[in-house]
Amino acid sequence: MTDTLEFFATAPRGVESLLAAELRALGAEVIAETGSGVSFRGPLETGYRACLWSRLASRILLPLARFPALTPEEVYSGAASISWGDHLESDGTLTVDCSLRHSPLTHSHYASLKVKDAVVDQFRDACGVRPSVARERPDLRINLHLERTEGVLSIDLSGESLHRRGYREEGMAAPLKENLAAAILLRCNWPGIAAAGGGLVDPMCGSGTLPIEAALIAADIAPGLTREHFGFLAWLGHDASLWERLLEEASLRRDQGLAALPPIAGYDADPRAIRAARANAARAGLAERISFEEQELSDLKAPPGQDGVPGLLVVNPPYGERLGELQGLKPLYATLGERLRQHFSGWKAAVFTGNPELGKALAMRSRRIHSLFNGALSCQLLHFDIDPQWFYREPVIAVPGESPRWGEGPQMLANRLAKNLKNLGRWASREGISCYRLYDADLPEYAVAVDVYQDWVHVQEYEAPKTIDPKLAATRLQEAMAVIPVALGVAQERVFLKVRRRQKGNEQYRKLDQTGEFHEVGEGACRFLVNFTDYLDTGLFLDHRLTRAMIGELAEGKRFLNLFAYTGTATVHAAMGGALSTVTVDMSRTYLGWAKKNMALNGFADRRHEFVQADCLEWLATSRRRFGLIFLDPPTFSNSKSVEDSFDVQRDHVALLQSTVALLEPEGVLIFSNNNRRFKMDRESLPGLEIEDISRRTIPKDFERSPRIHNCWKIRRL
Repeated sequence: MTDTLEFFATAPRGVESLLAAELRALGAEVIAETGSGVSFRGPLETGYRACLWSRLASRILLPLARFPALTPEEVYSGAASISWGDHLESDGTLTVDCSLRHSPLTHSHYASLKVKDAVVDQFRDACGVRPSVARERPDLRINLHLERTEGVLSIDLSGESLHRRGYREEGMAAPLKENLAAAILLRCNWPGIAAAGGGLVDPMCGSGTLPIEAALIAADIAPGLTREHFGFLAWLGHDASLWERLLEEASLRRDQGLAALPPIAGYDADPRAIRAARANAARAGLAERISFEEQELSDLKAPPGQDGVPGLLVVNPPYGERLGELQGLKPLYATLGERLRQHFSGWKAAVFTGNPELGKALAMRSRRIHSLFNGALSCQLLHFDIDPQWFYREPVIAVPGESPRWGEGPQMLANRLAKNLKNLGRWASREGISCYRLYDADLPEYAVAVDVYQDWVHVQEYEAPKTIDPKLAATRLQEAMAVIPVALGVAQERVFLKVRRRQKGNEQYRKLDQTGEFHEVGEGACRFLVNFTDYLDTGLFLDHRLTRAMIGELAEGKRFLNLFAYTGTATVHAAMGGALSTVTVDMSRTYLGWAKKNMALNGFADRRHEFVQADCLEWLATSRRRFGLIFLDPPTFSNSKSVEDSFDVQRDHVALLQSTVALLEPEGVLIFSNNNRRFKMDRESLPGLEIEDISRRTIPKDFERSPRIHNCWKIRRL
């Protein structure tokens, strides 16, 4: 076995980005996220850590071989090519699992038999003895994955699914799997809430999965610490001393973490559920750490004694599958919403439901929604801030057969949105544009920017002047957020809100949330990943649409450099336009990783495309490379913790341009842009350069109302 191994972690749908972040925190080098999990690299210790510490993975696989798998014979040959004596004793036991995805082979059991036959035939031919099959805890669990024309054979290091922590033996109806419960808690930022001293309440806890997983997370307890068996324990490649060291480390972290565990409580009206929850908590070693009490939902109140620190209420109420059940459950959701509003002010709340219609009965507006799957059932995780500003108030006076009627102010906003949608929507459709600015504080009373991203809407509230009453500003924002989804015909959960204040330095890139949720959007032939919740900006500057298109037109046959690259959208256009190679430079590891994902999404993941994490100014000072096309889009001001000196684009642009132009090939072109509305180009200090102001040509139609949103120049050496 080599020092660096490749692994694959399978996971429930919808948690791949969370799993990738978790694996990175465990020391893994993440290779790629797929629809079924995450591939990653590292030493054997990394695989063991993933088995012990992953709260989200279902299985950790160690791939041994990839091979063509169009026929059963090719599956047999692929399995026979592996030296199974390196992994299993001749008198050992094995089992083979098989999963299929768009494979010409449609019988998983038959494919598994071909692998088993190849293994036992190899042992029989070599030593006259063959392993036997054991479904329960075999010495070696082999995983065969068939996708399209390829087969992958792996050792299943986990054994049985990692969601089986070992503590849950008593479950109520339809319990959540443990790794789905952990995903829900991580989506709610429970680790951050717990670290700040906030507690957790589950008012319908069932057999206690959510509170127990919450305690494991908050107390830094490895979820695999209570498991009796892993798939690698009888594997011939197993390193027993390494595993024992990891267990000792996990035990020590558990003892330390329990000392800082915040209050966690579970309630349920069913006494059987409370008994099961207490028994499960005892098996998890948390009997005295979690409070489980019998209580009706109508009696729910925030627990006392947290010294004013807000906590998290998280609940997985029944969904209902038939119409009669749906109607019968609405009062339950309404009661939950009423108790939240009355008794949990300042808290965060999250409701996991398989029926969005029931979520409306809560009578509150969710600030964010995540899509997750409970098995094959598509579900939504609704997030709420328990703040009166966010309580849902029906904005429309609905009269059957008539159009909605608003108050005077909201009606003006609705009319303007409808007018803009008619005009800009037609233009966008004609031009093939799916992401554009629809509204930009057109009415001073409603100072928001509204951007359409295909099926989503991103709303940014501009900070109100100090002369405006904060309560009035909050009311107008609430009116706007009520009008926008109705006026645009968009589901409320597809509308995202941020407050945009005057930023300093790189604050526009600061983290606002930790959802890690990305959506794929298109721009011409290019595809990009955008994030509506975690950062002030989405990862796609819409006002640079024409600039990116121009870069794509200029890039053919050229070496392209993207400085201060952010999420690499200009690099994607350059690559799509036929650039010979690209170099993408940015100081942020987060945004450089985002850029890599954008490039991979468009099929550009080969060695011609280089990503450099560095301070652009320092990189410019040392680079001796030459490029035919450079895009330079620096921040207006930067005072990064990683750099001793500050940067001001007005003060420092001459030196910056001189350093950048020095990297141009003969006849090379520099596209220089910034968004300092008061910027003035110091042409006199830049002799020998042809500087063409192309700002007007790069302002798209949807930004014509803000012609100074950015400046742009095309620069060549004379």
